[in-house]
This record gives sequence, C-alpha cells and structure tokens, in this order.
Amino acid sequence: MRNVSNPIGNLSHDLPSSIVVFLVALPLCLGIALASGAPMFSGIIAGIVGGIVIGLLSGSNVSVSGPAAGLTTIVVASIHDLGSFDIFLCAVVLAGVFQFLLGVLQAGTIGHFFPSAVIKGMLAAIGIILVLKQIPHALGYDRDFEGDESFDQPDGQNTFTEIWNAWDYITPGAILICAVSVIIMILWEKPFLKKYRFFQTVPSPLIVVLLGIGGNLFFARYWAAFNIPDEHLVSIQASTGVSDFLSQLTFPDFGALGNPKIYMTAITLALVASLESLLSIEASDKMDTFKRHTPLNRELKAQGIGNVVSGLIGGLPITAVIVRSSANISAGARTRASAVIHGMLLLLAVIAIPRLLNLIPLASLAAILLLTGFKLTKPSLYVDMFRKGISQFLPFVVTVLAILFTNLLVGILIGIVVGLFFVLRSNFKQAITLVVRGENYLLRMNKDVSFLNKALLRQTFEKIPKDANVIIDGGETQFMDSDIIETLEDFVLNAPSRNINVEIKKSHSSPNEFFRKQD
Repeated sequence: MRNVSNPIGNLSHDLPSSIVVFLVALPLCLGIALASGAPMFSGIIAGIVGGIVIGLLSGSNVSVSGPAAGLTTIVVASIHDLGSFDIFLCAVVLAGVFQFLLGVLQAGTIGHFFPSAVIKGMLAAIGIILVLKQIPHALGYDRDFEGDESFDQPDGQNTFTEIWNAWDYITPGAILICAVSVIIMILWEKPFLKKYRFFQTVPSPLIVVLLGIGGNLFFARYWAAFNIPDEHLVSIQASTGVSDFLSQLTFPDFGALGNPKIYMTAITLALVASLESLLSIEASDKMDTFKRHTPLNRELKAQGIGNVVSGLIGGLPITAVIVRSSANISAGARTRASAVIHGMLLLLAVIAIPRLLNLIPLASLAAILLLTGFKLTKPSLYVDMFRKGISQFLPFVVTVLAILFTNLLVGILIGIVVGLFFVLRSNFKQAITLVVRGENYLLRMNKDVSFLNKALLRQTFEKIPKDANVIIDGGETQFMDSDIIETLEDFVLNAPSRNINVEIKKSHSSPNEFFRKQD
C-alpha cells in the first residue's frame, strides 16, 4: 500500500493493463473519429495525446483520457459550421486554453457535488450500454461505429433496433471468435489458473486478440464459411515509418481566429469536455481499489494542456473517458503509468505494425468490452443500492435509465436533478424536528434553516393543537433566513388566539439574534 502510487514499483500491474486499454482504445479512437466526421487519423492522435500528455500531467492514478463519444455531435456540427477541419482545430486549441483557466480558477471543485448514487448509476448505465452496443459487433454486424454511447444512432436506428437488425447479418466466424474469447477471459480469472505465473502476468485480452487474428487467418484458408469479411476487422491507415506518420498530421488554420464562431465553439467544447472529465474522474476514483482521490483542478489543467497539444497536431478534443478508465481498473492498473504506456503503444502500433492491427476482428474486441460492461453493472450492485433505501436507489435507477435512453451528459443531468430532490427532502426533514410529549411540544431548529424550509415550518405549526405548551429551541442554528424568523414571529403573535403557550428558549451564546438572550 505504501508504494501503490509508484509507477516503477507497479509495472507488473500497469504493463498488462496498458495492453488491455490499448486494445480497447484503438477501435474506439477510430470509431469516434468516423462518427465525428473527422479524419480517422485524428482519433488516433487524440488517443496518443490523451495517454501520454494527459497521463503524465494528471493527478489521477487510474483514469484514461482520449476522444469521447459524448462530443461527437458537437464536433460534427462545429466542423460543418466552421467550414473545415483545420479551422475546427483552432477551436480545440482555444478550448484547451479555457479548460486550463478553469483549473486555475478552481472550477474543478464542482466535481465534489455529484451525488454518489448518480455516479454509481452512470457506471452501471455505461456497463449496460457496453453490453448492448457490443452485441451487434459480436454477431458480425458493424453498421454503428465503435464507441457510440447514445440511444439514438447516426444510422437512424437505436440501441435495441440495432441488436434486432444484427440477427439478419450474422457472421458465424465472428460469433465463434467472440464466444471462445469470452470463455477464455472468464477461465483466465479462475483460481485454478491464476496460481500459475503465466496466467498472472499475461493479460487475457492479448491472448484473445492473438486468437482472433489466428482464427480468422485459419478460417480464410481452411474454412471459408466462417471467414470474417474485411469490414469486420480493425481498419487504420498504414504508415511506412515515422516520416509517413508525421506527414499525416493536420495543423490548425490560425488565420481564421477572427471568426467569432471559433470562440463559441471553443467555450462549448471546454465546458462539455470539462464536465465529462470531472464525471469520469469521480467515477474512476470510486472504482479505484485503493480509494485514492484525484485533485480535480489539476485534472482540468492537464485536460486543457492535452487539448492544446491535440489541436495543434490534428487531434480530436479529449476528455477523461469512463470506458477506457473502467477497462484499465478492471485489468488491475495501479498508477498512471498504464495510461502513459497505452498512449505509447498506440503511437508505436500505428507507426510500426498497422497491417497486423488491421487483422484484428472486432468480435475479439467486443468480447473484451462485453466483460468490462458486465463488471460495471453486476446484479449485486442493484441489490446493494436497493438496500440503501429509496433516497439512494431511485436516483441510481433514474440515472441508469436516463443514460440508457438518451446519452451520458443528458442522463447525468436528469440523475442529478432527482438526486438533488432527495438531498433537499432530507434537509427539510433534518432542519426542523418536533418532539411531542402529551400536551408539550418541543420544536428544535437543528441546523441552518433557509427559506426552503418555510413550508415545512408552517406545516409543523399547523400540527400543534389548541391548549398546547410549545418550546422553540434554535440555539444550535448558525443561520436562519428572514422568512423563517417572520414565520416564527407570526406563530408567536397568533398563539394566544389558540390558547397556545409559547416559550422561546434563548441563550447568550446563540449566534442568531432571535434566540439570543439580552442582558
């Protein structure tokens, strides 16, 4: 535990995790770029920068950054409105500057106000979405892009109709590879295999990917009926070395900085990307085995610098991403070295072995994401939240359903609204208590009482019958709204008409003038 955040001392955990994240991130980077209407290479650039640059600068031990599905609609609309991708890159650079300033201004503290039930609901919803979205890929149907998290899809379908349609385009080889891959990964975690060093050090997703490549090569040569078509394989543009890689970079057109639309786009990107990053960081911290906390203002600065770098060399906007982060944590990552190494692997892979990557069946990657999704949304999580009561369970379930049927950001906002309702409801009940003993009533103000408690206070007074004795104690109250004081004064003034005897318990030390004893 003492050295749990030391990257060097934890390489045995972080290196296997980085391979898993690399395998998950590769198709997501490509899919999100495709959905964004941007060059495919821009998604890879964003993944590399998110891993290496933000990984080095971030204070998070387990989160992973890269291009985010939640920004695709903004990116598509922005590229269209601004007229070209290189002009859009100016907005990405400026968005990074704005994010950095948000970190300087301590805006990251907003992340501490997300209700726990909502964060857990987000994780469970992402788990369900991962499972549902990967089913078509597991069947060999790839009409929707990898990494889509929204219920309504760009092709006019939705999460459920996409699964239904997939059954008409079944690829037997894809199903076989996915099924065998899932079985391998489940068995890999069993104690009877984990006692051997090989199974402790080699990540099962790597074996699954190699099996997928080998299996499909076997199908192509010996079992044509099970051959997987090229459109069901990873597809990246081949480069012949570092110079070829560099030639594919796109640079921003800073001559367009006079366009006011660039600044509005930058502000929008900065706000949405910051919110998604803070949500993902909070969720990652909750999943962290060692329960470490990420400095959120530092995270905003790191995200800002990452977006500046990504925009300067032709990458998509970046956020901390919960899918990659959860895969990282699930694979056993302990430090940010895993995120950095995954970025290096992306860089090396697209330079050195693009042809090998293009042999990976999407069904192999679907198997990895299916198990990642299941771990996020285990039935035991729902049972645990139910046992915590309606104030925790309802915001949790509403968040799950809202994200499932809309998208991540809209669903989170709906969940927060429901969560805040229960917070306010709890505060109403705790701010004022009424103790009854026969005809004697003790009304105690327990903490700060705002105008939001005015209705509850009036309802409490209405419960007090005629001929009662009432003691009002507000000695512990640090703050009392003027509306509350006015309501108290009205009750005291009208009490004689109901033959109610009222005593105001006062003290010299009361911070509130209404309850302070005067000499």
